[in-house]
Amino acid sequence: MAQETGSGTVLALAVIAVLLSMGLLVVGLVQAQAARSRAQAGADLAALAGATALSSVVAPGDPCAVAGKVATANQVELTGCSIAGEDVTVQVEAQARVLGLPRVAVGSARAGPADTP
Repeated sequence: MAQETGSGTVLALAVIAVLLSMGLLVVGLVQAQAARSRAQAGADLAALAGATALSSVVAPGDPCAVAGKVATANQVELTGCSIAGEDVTVQVEAQARVLGLPRVAVGSARAGPADTP
């Protein structure tokens, strides 16, 4: 019995270490998902703005320039923009920190008139 003294403390410390590690993993996953969502939202809005500029008769403009302004306003960087017919496709990157480490989250979106069957 005397040799087992303190074994409960070691076991408790091991359980606490495992729980802290799992908590840190969850925090990292949440941060990564938040960055991805921010990048995708920025891409969606940039594509919509570009498509609106492309089809606008009131305020026409360069769709990619408009998409770039909207992307910047949403704290993402426009890395690609293409126009195919009436569709505007954009790719963006968002700088993020996940568990204190710098990461890049990406998003892409296409916007244009609805396809009719």
